Amino acid sequence: MAVQIGEEAPDFKLPSTNRQDIALSDYRGKKNVLIAFFPIAFTPG
Repeated sequence: MAVQIGEEAPDFKLPSTNRQDIALSDYRGKKNVLIAFFPIAFTPG
């Protein structure tokens, strides 16, 4: 499923650095969210 420019991102949950699940919907309409992906170290990029 590809998200097009201007579309809302689908909701998802990920663990934080504090090992607590955080959902995108927790911030929707409250704060701007930047989603970045960093490949694991030592993998070809």
